[in-house]
Amino acid sequence: MALDYRKCAEEIYSHLGGKDNIASAAHCATRLRLAIVDIDKVDTKALENVEGVQGVFSSNGQLQCIIGTGTVNHVYDEFLAVTGLSAATKDDVKAAAAANQPLPQRMVKTLGDVFVPILPAIVASGLMMGLVEALAKALPGFAATDWFAFLDMVSNTAFAYLPVIVAVSAARVFGGNIFLGAVVGLLMIHSNLTNGWNAANGYKVWYLFGHVRIGDYVLGQINQLGYQGHVIPVIISVWFMSKLEKKLHDVVPAVVDLFVTPLTTVLVTAFLTFIVIGPIFSTLETYVLQWAKVLITVGAGIGSAAMGAVYPITVVAGLHHMYNVIEAGLISAATGPAAKSANIWMPIASAANFAQFGACLAVAVKTKNPKMRTVAVPSALSASLGITEPAIFGVNLRLMKPFIAGMIGGAIGAWFGAIMKLGASTYGVTGIPGYLTIANPFLYTIELAIAGGIAFALTMVIWHEDPDDIPAAEPEGLEAPKEVAFTTDKGEVLVPVNGKVVPASEIPDPMFSAETMGPSIGVEPVEGKVYAPFNGTVSMIFPTKHAIGIQSDDGVELLIHVGVDTVNMEGKGFGANVEQGDKISTGDLLLTFDRAEIKQAGYSDTVVVVITNKDALTDIKKAA
Repeated sequence: MALDYRKCAEEIYSHLGGKDNIASAAHCATRLRLAIVDIDKVDTKALENVEGVQGVFSSNGQLQCIIGTGTVNHVYDEFLAVTGLSAATKDDVKAAAAANQPLPQRMVKTLGDVFVPILPAIVASGLMMGLVEALAKALPGFAATDWFAFLDMVSNTAFAYLPVIVAVSAARVFGGNIFLGAVVGLLMIHSNLTNGWNAANGYKVWYLFGHVRIGDYVLGQINQLGYQGHVIPVIISVWFMSKLEKKLHDVVPAVVDLFVTPLTTVLVTAFLTFIVIGPIFSTLETYVLQWAKVLITVGAGIGSAAMGAVYPITVVAGLHHMYNVIEAGLISAATGPAAKSANIWMPIASAANFAQFGACLAVAVKTKNPKMRTVAVPSALSASLGITEPAIFGVNLRLMKPFIAGMIGGAIGAWFGAIMKLGASTYGVTGIPGYLTIANPFLYTIELAIAGGIAFALTMVIWHEDPDDIPAAEPEGLEAPKEVAFTTDKGEVLVPVNGKVVPASEIPDPMFSAETMGPSIGVEPVEGKVYAPFNGTVSMIFPTKHAIGIQSDDGVELLIHVGVDTVNMEGKGFGANVEQGDKISTGDLLLTFDRAEIKQAGYSDTVVVVITNKDALTDIKKAA
């Protein structure tokens, strides 16, 4: 018996908590995707019993009802009719679902949005830093050479100036001017400030209003201390900067906006950063440092386990560099044979770092997304060498469950190290390079195996990749399409791409959807190939190879544009098999494009086909 699409849609709607509880609705090949405002108002059990619904689950803030290929589109159409909602894309639903997520999840997503574009820089630097530092520990003489000095400078540049890179990316995410963001980032590591990594050696203070005290607080006190290695305070500062800049653009007269808005924005943000954000994080660092000192003295390894779990959180906040103070104190207080294992903090940090390595490695093994794997593999290697920022920010924290698995593995590994009384003779290295300083290499190996192994196993079990993040496999053996896209008085134009033909109104670009350039259709592609839709000549190829202009022998001029706003990809993922002026025959391969690359960059891969000389033609009929 055929499914009653209307009844199925009505029953699904009846269990969702009302129209106000549905932020957006879309569908894919098999699932109805809903962004829900309050998931607690949804009767999931009842949804599972609706005829036509094969399963229900929630992922990343989306409620997904599995209905099936060839059926879901009909149910979706009826669902829109029943609810009165407007059609949306999967990306629209993702965005709406993200907006409805709890604050901690939205904060993690923001961190991911900030760090994804800068991953190549920190992954490469992290890996190189780990290798250079390991080499210096293995060959003490190498550390005194010019080669080491040069390689050390090259490898740590991205981390030494991390606040600047983060600030630029954060300004992009928050909609601020990226150059003002760069100024804020540079301000936070200005050469007039004491390097943040040397905070333990003391720093000076500016008193802008003298020594005016309010309780324990000195009004206008600015610590001359940089934010090297910090992330959270930089993002907070740039968020405020972006909000202030937008507000000023709205209220400042246009005639003076060019200099008033940037000047005011940077000055006010500077005061906020150094008078409010700075003291907050300085105080936080002090408390965390004191807390860490107390924790490692708690017996039965409990304190070490707690710190092994918390350690990666302090990496996220950029507070982990201060632990060198603890390590230096432990080593300086020890004498004689005890000095060889005095640094009991190093095994804790190593367990925490190696656990993040294990979690990241599990993602690299389990993911079916080539893009994720290319990030996860070098990030995991970097973490194994003690530099965890690429693994944490680029992979584990973005996916959350691997990060938690790493915390658990770190806690258990640190606990083992504490009860085994593991210690090192110096500080500055963790993970694999730690073998050069650890007192008991055998037990250290077991600790790393426990930390990394547990994190790896947990990640493999609890983390499941979102199906939307897995690029669809390119179909094999497809021939050039034979379907007609346009019929004109000067001949037919075939569809140039294999896929679903959609009307211009469904092209996600206002210019193309309005057919400003001429009669248009869209194609939602199933493979990354553009074929010649007639016999003719190549009249133009864009330098970025995302678009091509061709003319038929009969006089039809056509623009084929791959994706929306893909010019911003600057040619990445695109290729051309022909050149301007080439003669082409129906079915010839003209362009190639990487659909996954386009999706990864955040753009639609809809191929737009436009007749650009409509005035020279009559009786144009479109397939859609």
